[in-house]
Amino acid sequence: MSLAYQQMSAFKSSNSFANDSAFRFVRPNSTNTRNRTARWVSPKAAVIPNFHLPMRSFEVKNRTSTDEIKSLRLITAIKTPYLPDGRFDLEAYDALVHMQIEDGVDGVIVGGTTGEGQLMSWDEHIMLIGHTINCFGTSIKVIGNTGSNSTREAIHATEQGFAVGMHAALHINPYYGKTSLEGMVSHFKCVLPMGPTIIYNVPGRTGQDIPPSVIQSLAENTTNLAGVKECVGHERTEQHTKNDITVWSGNDDECHDARWDHGATGVISVASNLVPGLMRELMFEGKNSALNAKLLPLIKWLFCEPNPIGLNTALAQLGVVRPVFRLPYVPLSLAKRVEFVNIVKEIGRENFIGDKEVEVLDDDDFILVGRY
Repeated sequence: MSLAYQQMSAFKSSNSFANDSAFRFVRPNSTNTRNRTARWVSPKAAVIPNFHLPMRSFEVKNRTSTDEIKSLRLITAIKTPYLPDGRFDLEAYDALVHMQIEDGVDGVIVGGTTGEGQLMSWDEHIMLIGHTINCFGTSIKVIGNTGSNSTREAIHATEQGFAVGMHAALHINPYYGKTSLEGMVSHFKCVLPMGPTIIYNVPGRTGQDIPPSVIQSLAENTTNLAGVKECVGHERTEQHTKNDITVWSGNDDECHDARWDHGATGVISVASNLVPGLMRELMFEGKNSALNAKLLPLIKWLFCEPNPIGLNTALAQLGVVRPVFRLPYVPLSLAKRVEFVNIVKEIGRENFIGDKEVEVLDDDDFILVGRY
């Protein structure tokens, strides 16, 4: 008897799904085979309620409390640098994080908009979170951007992010395919049980505001809500802080006034990639309108095109990352690159990261990668 025959016989005689009544086709009592119809009966598993426990751990090793996240003043949305073929340049990345730590930054957002998480596979994304934790988790707080407009993806990525050790998660509201306010609350409730969470409100990118009522509803039902990265403005910041919600300004040009005049705890910053020491001074050393005014031309330059185009260009000009762009991002124009050189000279090269002279760079120096 052949092996294939034995296997087929065993399959037919076993108590397999083929013999399960739930999978049988039920035919009406009729001897007229030409008029036979088939009616499929749903398997029992299909009608079991969707009931999932959060995949989480309460082991204390490397765990960070929500209160610890709430205390962070300066968080950098860290840049992800690339090799010429578009893969991560981990050596350059490590150097960037080291410089953030040396200049007193409290935390980093890994794979955020600035870090181009939107251009990463989830494998790349979680790997970079894990790498950051493994290398720097005892020196700086690591907040993984595991948000998505798909609740299923947000749950899965957040489970993985906390499993590899991130201290907190950053979550955006569902964008493009927007939902109702009730759907927004339900989306966030699916990820909040897993660990400390910062919610990111940036209507300019998502096309939908997260109103204070949603944040308040979530805060009343969980201890894991660390706070909000808020991009709507000072009035909104005050609405949150009056309700004891921690707020980080999401706008570098507003962060000084948000911190010292409107109750924000600090900032989640793009500019601190370049001048972490000055941004720390802005957040920790008291009101300093002169320093804020000194930094505003740099901040305006950084956002002359959608972030992270300006930052990627600036870091390449400072010689701290290779001039490699994952498309669809492309470098700023030659005129803008010349303007950056002048801004660096005005603020002082010593205040920027790295030790090379700032360069204009030629258009041909940049590498644009579409497949990686």
